[in-house]
Amino acid sequence: MSYIAIVDYGAGNLMSVHNSLDYLGFDNRIADTSESIENAAAIILPGVGAFPDAMQALHASGLYDAVLTAAQSKPFLGICLGMQMLFTQSDEVRPCAGLDLLPGCIHRIPTALKLPQIGWNALSILRPNALTEGLQDGDYVYFVHSYMAFPAEESDLSCAADYGTRVPAMVARGNVFGCQFHPEKSGDAGLRILKNFAKLTKG
Repeated sequence: MSYIAIVDYGAGNLMSVHNSLDYLGFDNRIADTSESIENAAAIILPGVGAFPDAMQALHASGLYDAVLTAAQSKPFLGICLGMQMLFTQSDEVRPCAGLDLLPGCIHRIPTALKLPQIGWNALSILRPNALTEGLQDGDYVYFVHSYMAFPAEESDLSCAADYGTRVPAMVARGNVFGCQFHPEKSGDAGLRILKNFAKLTKG
């Protein structure tokens, strides 16, 4: 199958991602069964809200195992909270285990600036990857978050943004990618990222 599965576990902003992929002309489906994830060519894990609530929802949906299995071999993109869920654990609200696809923890952004960070911020490309093709340093993308990733491996950090501290904006390891910002709300730069991700399904 050649479609991109957008995981529907009850805690994600699905329709804006779906609409963006439709606009770009890539086949995609809202996936709420293990079978629809298993049969997909690529996976997008969106997320909104608090980390432990999202992880609980993912477990309750019955999709946890299918998501983990898919992440072992298929192009996999976590967006916003979905990126944070890629990591080992978070201390938002209470300590909570993540998917542990990338080593590291999620903590509140250590900044004197107002939280949450809401709005446009410039990307600094530290380590180019397949999703940054066609992007430039200084391209603006849209953030909404109060917590950020602290990757255990610096090599996993692809892009950063400045919000009174260095905020990880994109991570990448092998077939697993994460965007702290919302590419589906980030204009031309965001559409470029989604297009680059969809192209990974073409082999």
